Amino acid sequence: MIPRGGAATTVPPVFPTQASAMTIKISRKIKGYSVAKPDDAKAATVGPDPVDAIEVARSPGAEVIQMHEKVERPEVLIGATYKIRSPLVEHAMYVTINDIVLNQGTEYELRRPFEIFINSKNMDHFQWIVALTRIMSAVFRKGGDVTFIVEELKAVFDPRGGYFKAGGVYMPSIVAELGAIVEQHLKMIGLLHDPELGPEQRKLIAEKRAAYEGRTKKKSEISTAGEMGGAMIGAASVADENTHTASTLESAGTFPPGATQCHKCNTSAVIIMDGCATCLNCGYSKCG
Repeated sequence: MIPRGGAATTVPPVFPTQASAMTIKISRKIKGYSVAKPDDAKAATVGPDPVDAIEVARSPGAEVIQMHEKVERPEVLIGATYKIRSPLVEHAMYVTINDIVLNQGTEYELRRPFEIFINSKNMDHFQWIVALTRIMSAVFRKGGDVTFIVEELKAVFDPRGGYFKAGGVYMPSIVAELGAIVEQHLKMIGLLHDPELGPEQRKLIAEKRAAYEGRTKKKSEISTAGEMGGAMIGAASVADENTHTASTLESAGTFPPGATQCHKCNTSAVIIMDGCATCLNCGYSKCG
């Protein structure tokens, strides 16, 4: 533009300001918004790379092998063999449970059951024995929580009736004793744990047992003294014999004679003291 009567001047061009350059036209409805802060942008840029995290997860040191059906059987397995001697069958049955060791030599080392075999001279039960062992082995190799199989086996009852094992434990069937053996093995390898009795329960059991044995010994002394006409020598000898018998029972871990069966642990260890039935094995009592 040249003004009238003067020299020519140049008008500087008009550039858009910063505010106008950042203006964004909104053509749709706003559904939500958030305020971005400089700190958030900085944190997002310095965060860990997801690729690095994947590499750490795939590193051999962080891999822990759990039991599953794709684990191949090693050439050598460790295990244990248990004997079942039941009056329901003529010959004894031998149960072998083999275990696999996972993550051997590391802090994650685990011993898990892998297979089970039952051998016996009695061939009458061959078919169901083979079928049962194959199914149980498949359950072991499947992995996960296999402890449920114990309760399933122990809940099997024989219509002909059960029997008592050594120690006064009642077994409703041979299959139930097989479940008890599996339970014993799982406890040995650390897969199952016995519920520990509290100090109050232990104290109560000890007091009940001492009182019961003392009362039994006293009754025996009185009856023996009456039969022998009050002879002190005979009573003293019987007292010594009863004391020796009580100490023998205590050391052998058995329970007093006359104890009845506990419906909770199936052990002949229930005595009645002061009108209250108490189990000397698991501590169960009807009086609470």
